[in-house]
Amino acid sequence: MHSKLQELTEKIYQEGVEKGNAEAQQILDNTNSKASEIIEKAKREAESIIKEAKKKAVDTKTNTETEIKLSGKQAINALKQQIVDIINDKITTTAVKGAFDDKNFINKIIETSLSNWASSGQSMDLSLLLPARDEKNLRSFFKKEAKRYLDRGVTIDFDPSLKAGFQLGPKDGSYKVSFTDKDFVNFFKQYLRPKLVEILFSAE
Repeated sequence: MHSKLQELTEKIYQEGVEKGNAEAQQILDNTNSKASEIIEKAKREAESIIKEAKKKAVDTKTNTETEIKLSGKQAINALKQQIVDIINDKITTTAVKGAFDDKNFINKIIETSLSNWASSGQSMDLSLLLPARDEKNLRSFFKKEAKRYLDRGVTIDFDPSLKAGFQLGPKDGSYKVSFTDKDFVNFFKQYLRPKLVEILFSAE
């Protein structure tokens, strides 16, 4: 009886140990399987992160290069514009100043303007505004060379704020045609700009 009890006890014990071992092995297998899945998932996520990081790096590099090229072109164009402006200003200002310092040139422009106005058939009831600094020369010119226009109704006034050239218009002030040095400078600047750009940068 004792022997059978011991045998039964050992059998139960053995079965318990085996069952415990089997469960432990199952747990271990499950753990290993889950660990493998976790590792695989981590690898996939890591690969995805690396791939996305590489793509962003390429995109950033491309965008940066594009922005640098664009900024470079803008800087070059701005520099070209400054060069054209400087040269244009120097050429036109110097040329116009030289012309407007020539009293005979100014007298000729005034006479031509009045002659064209008279030949158009319009009223000569005009007001001519001239630089005060040239009053002596211009009064002398009108007395000698252009008195006929004064006799037809043209009046002349002298303005200290007018530095060079003249302004012409009806006495009622409805409009005024300006022939000042600034007007000529602005006109020639606009005319010369495309020519200068072509001369300076046509070889590019």
